[in-house]
Amino acid sequence: MEEQEHAHPRYVLIWVILLVLTLAEVGYAFLDLPKVVLAIGLVLMAVWKAVMVAMYYMHLKYEPKRLWIMAVSPLPFALILVLFVMTEYR
Repeated sequence: MEEQEHAHPRYVLIWVILLVLTLAEVGYAFLDLPKVVLAIGLVLMAVWKAVMVAMYYMHLKYEPKRLWIMAVSPLPFALILVLFVMTEYR
């Protein structure tokens, strides 16, 4: 298999974006919102951060499709677990 060259990601920029998202999560957690809305917003921001880490720090952005499928396949199970936990505390 032939190795392809790709541009290196701007790690500092990605780190700053992750920091801003983390600070946004902390600020969002203190808002006076219904718990379901709060949980959904926090989960969405956490998924966004996880995707950025996987794409850039784990270099999945430059990997073949079969590795993407292997990395993404457990996500439906994680979603099911999160939904069960969310419904437990209503």
